[in-house]
Amino acid sequence: MAAASVALALTACNGSDDERSGSREAEYKRVVEDPHPGPADVIEAAGAPSGVVRADDGSLLLTYYISNVEDDEGPAASAWRIVDPDGRTVAEHAEHTDAEAGQAAFKGIRGGFLQVPPGAGAGEGSVLDVHGKRRKVVVTEAALRTRPGDILLVAPEPILIYRPATRTVAPPAGVWENAIRLAADERGTVWSLDQPVAEEPFSVVWQRGGRTLGRTVVPKPYRGGALTARGGTAALSLTQGHSTRGLLVTTDGGGHWKTVLDGGILFSALKRGPEWLVMQVFTDGRLLVGEEGGRYWVADDRTNSRFHELKTPAKFTSLTVDGTTIYGIADATTATYDLVKGEGLWISRDAGREWRRYQQRG
Repeated sequence: MAAASVALALTACNGSDDERSGSREAEYKRVVEDPHPGPADVIEAAGAPSGVVRADDGSLLLTYYISNVEDDEGPAASAWRIVDPDGRTVAEHAEHTDAEAGQAAFKGIRGGFLQVPPGAGAGEGSVLDVHGKRRKVVVTEAALRTRPGDILLVAPEPILIYRPATRTVAPPAGVWENAIRLAADERGTVWSLDQPVAEEPFSVVWQRGGRTLGRTVVPKPYRGGALTARGGTAALSLTQGHSTRGLLVTTDGGGHWKTVLDGGILFSALKRGPEWLVMQVFTDGRLLVGEEGGRYWVADDRTNSRFHELKTPAKFTSLTVDGTTIYGIADATTATYDLVKGEGLWISRDAGREWRRYQQRG
């Protein structure tokens, strides 16, 4: 994205490393403390986007965020930029904020990008169309029975779905009270990991329209971790203690399940704990599994029986799958004035075979 071109421009400028670092520090501090920061200033100070989502026409919305480097409290600044499918900026916005307020999250939808404030109850959210025009969204506490086209927004808390036809955000109806993880696919099926009561094991339940379609028990001695679903594939990570040890997978909508404890994935290489696990599904049902800031593996085919390691051009701090495209972001893991090697957004449109660094086209 713009961050990539900024990174290249900065590394190409004249002067010593100390001079460049000092200049970035001064500019960073100025932007964070500015009550009315400009989008370009926030984006340049950030050096890399904090997130990227894609609308159905191929437009991208990139978010950027900077905060106090010396303290996890104090002033911060955020920005978003919408670029068209050719990579040209069509809209952008920035604002001064507080580090404790957190970042706004967006979801790519048909015709634009949905933003719902964290922890939203009844009230209003908003949608940005691909030109940056903002439209209101109703946020209600009244549960909706899921149907095809509904989009899961946040999991595990708060559990919300978005219905494009009515521009409504609401909790899904029929979800069990002891559900601790949730995923929703494009068919309107809601998949949940249910916490056991008494001596009962963990289990995965799938529902549609508030009606339970099936249930499968998580094999002992494992507990359930992350949950994802798309295109008939649903997968649950299997944890033991503080480690991810395998996967529980169905590729036929819950008809049959299998346990994957190897298959080419080096689970022992996942060092940071289940909360750092990345598990996403391509539109063809193949899984991508890995760890933020670590290694990733991609299924050889939609049976999700064998995996190969994903080769990346930089160390990614976050990774997102959309369709068959992978968006990887290389950035510092904590707030810093300096750039890291390969900083910016990298894109692979063929599930990780080839990568290109995003370049802003103006």
